[in-house]
Amino acid sequence: MFMPKPLKPGDTVAILAPSGPCDSERLATGVDAIKSMGLYPWVMESCHSRHGYLAGADEIRLNDLHMAFADKNVKGIFAARGGYGAGRLLPYLDYDLIRKNPKIFVGYSDVTALHLAINQQCGFVTFHGPMPAADFSRGVLAFTLDSFKNMIFGSPKGLIKNPANTPLKTIVPGWAKGPLTGGNLCLLAASLGTPFELDASGRILFIEEIAEEPYRIDRMLLQLHQAGKLRAAAGIILGSFAPETLETLEMCINEIIKKAGKPTIAGLACGHTSPNITLPLGRVVELDAGSGTIKLLNQTF
Repeated sequence: MFMPKPLKPGDTVAILAPSGPCDSERLATGVDAIKSMGLYPWVMESCHSRHGYLAGADEIRLNDLHMAFADKNVKGIFAARGGYGAGRLLPYLDYDLIRKNPKIFVGYSDVTALHLAINQQCGFVTFHGPMPAADFSRGVLAFTLDSFKNMIFGSPKGLIKNPANTPLKTIVPGWAKGPLTGGNLCLLAASLGTPFELDASGRILFIEEIAEEPYRIDRMLLQLHQAGKLRAAAGIILGSFAPETLETLEMCINEIIKKAGKPTIAGLACGHTSPNITLPLGRVVELDAGSGTIKLLNQTF
């Protein structure tokens, strides 16, 4: 798996909505934030469309993705927000087109479906990171912005660090190495049994979630476990599960995650949270769960 070419000031980036509809005020604020980074945003049709709980009909959202990847002037693609709907596009994506036009691609939440498909079928790194009509619309902490810019404007190496005074917690000690994969728990679970199923084999599996009761998180983790995904993973990183905490999730972590026996850490500031670390999905990392460190390696997979 290879890294797409980093962005540089002056580049054009497409902003599109592959999932839920955008709030116009939040979108405008987020677009201004992208401009402040020295980038030129192209706000696509899906960002101004609505089809029930979707950002326009499937054809509109699909066309935006294809146009953004095909346009040689577009150097990066930012999902405007999450919501629901990206999974509906997967059977119709032109993977050959995407494979031949690798670009910085950023988003999270429902965008997890696209990360899995692009990583696994097109072979290049994508970025689990903040979105214009969600995170950037509310203003972001310097930590979030620095992490985001460090990833999209360069090819970073070294440690992925949590904010100061927020140490990672060891769940299962041990060492593991592999490419990062994963994202939002409900999307990972929903991928099972489809042609776009999560491949966790030999990988460091990152998991985050938002606004789900502990029993629902338990159910989805159990589904991953019973499908063999936790056993196949080289290691596990747990991100934010707000408003749930490690204490309220102690039972399912101990009885499902811990029993998998893979090197595991928890508390990474990534997901539906602020501050929010940007992760390069597909990059090879070294996980030392005993010391609570994640190191980006300069290796391909």
